[in-house]
Amino acid sequence: MRNAFAAEITELARHEKGLVLLMADIGNHLFDQYKEKYAARFYNCGVAEANMIGVAAGLASCGLRPVCYTITPFATTRCLEQIRVDLCYHHVPVIVVGTGSGLSYASLGATHHSCEDLAMLRVLPGIKVLCPGDPMEVRGCLRAALKEEGPVYMRIGKKGEPAIHQEMPRIEIGKCIVVRKGDMVGLLNSGNTLPLALDVATRLDSFGISTEVVSFHTVKPLDENYLEDAFTRFQLVATVEEHSVLGGLGGSVAEWLSDQDSVKAKLIRFGTSDEFLRVAGDQLYARSFFGLTSESIASKIAGKVSQYIDQPTPARASS
Repeated sequence: MRNAFAAEITELARHEKGLVLLMADIGNHLFDQYKEKYAARFYNCGVAEANMIGVAAGLASCGLRPVCYTITPFATTRCLEQIRVDLCYHHVPVIVVGTGSGLSYASLGATHHSCEDLAMLRVLPGIKVLCPGDPMEVRGCLRAALKEEGPVYMRIGKKGEPAIHQEMPRIEIGKCIVVRKGDMVGLLNSGNTLPLALDVATRLDSFGISTEVVSFHTVKPLDENYLEDAFTRFQLVATVEEHSVLGGLGGSVAEWLSDQDSVKAKLIRFGTSDEFLRVAGDQLYARSFFGLTSESIASKIAGKVSQYIDQPTPARASS
């Protein structure tokens, strides 16, 4: 995802003359091509992320289009006050990009995990919150974010995420994308777990449970039109994300659901639990720790479906 972001912002800078890239000294060569072509529109703000947000707010107030980029917890939790006051209160068009979101940096320990960022940022007035599901959606989300008149937060993965879309989809902020159609379960995905969601759907299909996979690349604002349809059409709706079950996509959908008078479907949420991961391991290990595997998720969804539909619980699939 981060390579797609670097390539796309370099391409967009050709046409967006006011685009300015700010980075907090994460020390790689990702933006070498951008810096070679647009050195005057690149600022390394050093290990001073909160100041980077303030600088970006000033640039935006002067009519420029700043994009701030660094590792997710340092772009969000470290800068929450500046995002709230400098960006949201003044409603300036700054894009904050957090890379390595969720458990992407699992091996570096809890300081580099970011399973709370959506919960914190989506409650700030006036900000849009984007969670692209693959490299193609990263490109489309960046383009869409540059059209916004206020602040946007975009969380992306790290590297190695497969492209689910064959070409860049048309991204409309607040409107989800149906990636795979189904008619029994709606599987709503946020962010870099989109390949996992598709694997879950394949397992569920082998159980005879037709599953629709949807990319909720926008967590704020939610696609309420799709939610109204989903909770009317499906027996069960599940959310999947590399974020806490509190406050992310699952929490957002649960809040929306609490305001509805009557719905058909039940909701089940998959994400990280309300605890820190206190051991080191790679991303797959961390996902397994929190039950974010295709086998675990499919088994739990199948068990829930069997409660609501008159059919036996499907046999457990082999891993």
